Amino acid sequence: ADMDKAADALVGAGFGAAGERCMAISVAVPVGDKTADALIERLVPRIEKLKVGPYTAGEDVDYGPLITKASQDRVKGLITSGVNQGATLVTDGRDFSIQGYENGFFVGPTLFDNVTPEMDIYKEEIFGPVLSQVRAKTYEDALKLTMDNPYGNGTAIFTADGDTARDFASRVNVGMVGINFPIPVPLSYFSFGGWKKSAFGDLNQYGPDAFRFYTKTKTVTARWFSGIKEGGEFAFKAMD
Repeated sequence: ADMDKAADALVGAGFGAAGERCMAISVAVPVGDKTADALIERLVPRIEKLKVGPYTAGEDVDYGPLITKASQDRVKGLITSGVNQGATLVTDGRDFSIQGYENGFFVGPTLFDNVTPEMDIYKEEIFGPVLSQVRAKTYEDALKLTMDNPYGNGTAIFTADGDTARDFASRVNVGMVGINFPIPVPLSYFSFGGWKKSAFGDLNQYGPDAFRFYTKTKTVTARWFSGIKEGGEFAFKAMD
């Protein structure tokens, strides 16, 4: 994988909108300790440069406060839970504050390493500016993490190897898959929707599935013989 592009994508997808979007990237799964160390090395300086502030600052900030005090408390509580359960807290956003906005519902960008599937920060959707790194020994281990997860809205793989990308996309049991693309929300004329516990109802939300709910399917299978001549025709017929 292009590690710099992967790190850029993770920061944008993990901390954009303060992590308060259903397709936010919350877990990164590098394969091998060498890859994991290289990814952390690139993530930290990018995270430290993030500008957090009030939404009234417009384009001068990368993300703003959380939506409510309850959301802020919940995110901070999950960060504390990750520390208590043994994850490595690389950057800590719990004490983040801005002068003049001390009562704002801000949480600074938070990065965990050495997260395991048994931890609450892995099992729960944090819905805040928190990115967790789960180290996998092999590609198959990384794929199994996604396959075994009860949710299946979106996933992505970063790789320069076409065989690996094709294998991942064909095997993973997730509704929307990105290849070198962090948030795999398709264009509106394709269907948006997840699998497993990320699915609701019989059909997806937009694209062709959005109107199939309101239609009746008619299937016609036909075979005609009358008027068909044997042999091929090799010249255009003259027009009368």
